[in-house]
Amino acid sequence: MSVANAASTAAEEVQKTTVVLVHGAFADGSAWDKVIPLLQAKGLHVVSVQNPLTSLADDVAATRRVLDMQTGPIVLVGHSWGGMVITEAGQDEHVKALVYVAAFAPSEGESATDLTKDYPTPEGLQSLIADKEGFVSMSPERMAKYFAQDVPAAQTKVMAVTQGSIRGQNFGEKVTVAAWKTKPSWYVLGEQDHMIQPALQKAMAAKISAHVVSLPTSHVPQLSRPTQVADAILAAAAEQSK
Repeated sequence: MSVANAASTAAEEVQKTTVVLVHGAFADGSAWDKVIPLLQAKGLHVVSVQNPLTSLADDVAATRRVLDMQTGPIVLVGHSWGGMVITEAGQDEHVKALVYVAAFAPSEGESATDLTKDYPTPEGLQSLIADKEGFVSMSPERMAKYFAQDVPAAQTKVMAVTQGSIRGQNFGEKVTVAAWKTKPSWYVLGEQDHMIQPALQKAMAAKISAHVVSLPTSHVPQLSRPTQVADAILAAAAEQSK
């Protein structure tokens, strides 16, 4: 087989992959709107999950429903809280690789609270707004300053309006399995993250033996550096298709 034919075959294999994107807290499925066109341009099928953020189990169930509808290999991507979700849901046999984007990467029996307990509370998680049902959200000002400080102000204003409030008790809920133990993983690390400490991200990436892409970004590299995030996802798709 010629080099050109081999490259063409590899590209065709990648195009058979579905990328399932799982958003985190204080967001919705549109959190991936800069990455989705880049993946589609490479011929990948892309689906963005809409998490209810009502419990870890509910978010995992929403993700599994999407996974069940796909055919062929899947790269499962999680941002922030979405890392908890893909760690549990990633056990699906069709999931061939995991990509964590500034995300929690727990071991079995761990919660987000467990992961963060040995690190200073990030500035972005201070002064959250809680409603009477215990769901928390971020003010527009704090979202612009701590969640997405490298994103244009016009966009952060929309993000504040469309954010999904998350049930505060979710952060204490523990995963029962750790899919990264049996699936190759990538980790996109936000070096200027004010929501999940960069030192914690580095430790989690090392724990799961991830291929690390470290970027000088806020908590939302998929919005401020979408090309590099898409490249990490494409690398995961290419690796699993070999």
